Amino acid sequence: MIGRLRGTLAVKEPPALMIDVGGVGYELEAPMSTFYDLPAVGEAVTLHTHMVVREDAQLLFGFARESERRLFRVLLRVSGVGAKMALAVLSAMSADDFARSIEADDVTALTRVPGVGRKTAQRLIVEMRDRLDDDLRGVLPAASADAPAAAPADGGRIGDAIAALVALGYRHAEAERMIRAVDTEGLSTEAIIRSALRASLR
Repeated sequence: MIGRLRGTLAVKEPPALMIDVGGVGYELEAPMSTFYDLPAVGEAVTLHTHMVVREDAQLLFGFARESERRLFRVLLRVSGVGAKMALAVLSAMSADDFARSIEADDVTALTRVPGVGRKTAQRLIVEMRDRLDDDLRGVLPAASADAPAAAPADGGRIGDAIAALVALGYRHAEAERMIRAVDTEGLSTEAIIRSALRASLR
């Protein structure tokens, strides 16, 4: 199993990325909480990884923090929750918000995560309640909204942000509506996605 990768960030297209390790390109998927912390393409990066081996594919997921990977693995143990849904949870809400939703039996907050219906939200509450402890609560601090973000000059930030939200499970029209609801001027693609996700949970 591959537990960690250290190399050069070769591709960064949320939710997909590629790390060049000694000339070998490892393709991964990562939650937006990890993308917010990634360096620029061409710079060195280290990620904790989780590998899923299926009959038809071998999938690799990357996380900026060990705590993110730990919560991802806990979510995978919940009946009906797969890797895509676990990534969506980590992308849409911080661990603190997730913990509060579980403790408050807040089905509505959980159903705002793409792919999480009412029954799945209820199952998350039941199965996760006993697993919430100091190791899970507060392990994913939200990225600062005031962090500077250099906007790329290619003008494709909006399209890239919409594509990333669709890849996370949102419908295209819903993703467009989420982007229109935030001020995107001067923001990078990652910052636009972060603002849209935060606004959608209010």
